[in-house]
Amino acid sequence: MAFEYQEDHIRNSRGTLLFTCRWLPLISSPKALVFLCHGYGMECSGFMRECGTRLAAAGYGVFGIDYEGHGRSKGARCYIKKFENIVNDCSNFFKSICAQEEYRDKSRFLYGESMGGAVALLLHKKDPSFWNGAVLVAPMCKISEKVKPHPVVVNILTKMEEIIPKWKIVPTKDVIDSAFKDPIKREVIRNNKLIYQDKPRLKTALEMLRTSISLEDGLNEVTLPFFVLHGEADIVTDPEVSKALYEKASSKDKTIKLFPGMWHGLTSGEPDENIEIVFADITAWLDKRCNAVTFEQILRPLNQGFEKFDNAMVSMAATSGRTQSNGTYLCGLKRPRTQRRSAM
Repeated sequence: MAFEYQEDHIRNSRGTLLFTCRWLPLISSPKALVFLCHGYGMECSGFMRECGTRLAAAGYGVFGIDYEGHGRSKGARCYIKKFENIVNDCSNFFKSICAQEEYRDKSRFLYGESMGGAVALLLHKKDPSFWNGAVLVAPMCKISEKVKPHPVVVNILTKMEEIIPKWKIVPTKDVIDSAFKDPIKREVIRNNKLIYQDKPRLKTALEMLRTSISLEDGLNEVTLPFFVLHGEADIVTDPEVSKALYEKASSKDKTIKLFPGMWHGLTSGEPDENIEIVFADITAWLDKRCNAVTFEQILRPLNQGFEKFDNAMVSMAATSGRTQSNGTYLCGLKRPRTQRRSAM
């Protein structure tokens, strides 16, 4: 299916200019909307281009935003002052798309990779009834027991974060070698100047640590339909974190798939035949759920500014829709391939 690619900029509530992009089917209206949440240090227009093009070719409208300080967005490079800022910026942009006349009746899905998985889960937590589902690829949603930091260490670093918040003092080596299996794709990623490849900043690392701990404590609060995918040979995010999400989430519709021998970069760093398998699974999962819209979700954009409907509104979301190296424990960057680490 033919599609078009568009770019734009918006300003967040703090006045920072943020880059946005979208991939849209040309010959028909999108059958559903997919909103991209990229990983730490990554960006949408280049790194997640294949995701956007594949899903748009499958008939979906795909929308991405570079977080503040990431990719083509303005702000101190890869400095996360508050993780909440990322979530709010994504929420405001994504909901502005959903409120547009041509998209009000569309199902809406979150798509998060690595740290973007944490963003997606927090977007769901922010408004549990808004989203129809989420695709979570090697998500950062729990600290692996293998690398969980000692509270004393966290306490020491916390006392330093307001003094030197932007200092790049978190020791780590290049995660690219550990995340992306295919050597040609690995070099393409390494040569992408929009991808942050320096040491993590102190406050950024602590914000990611706190976010992971918070998510881990609230995995049972996850209620939306989701599909979590993880490579069994991933040493950037431990596959055990995806298993924990699947086991503890309260979602009635939840699916997990572990890929033997695959690494962290399931959609961008594997050989072509593996990437084909991963995207076939993702589109199949979306296709089965893209029409499962609740009454509340259809009517919500039309009733902004008015009183909310009775909480007893019956949801149809549960019914079946029509099928159409040494690193650091703070940011989970590179470790020897014999170890698994928590991703941040």
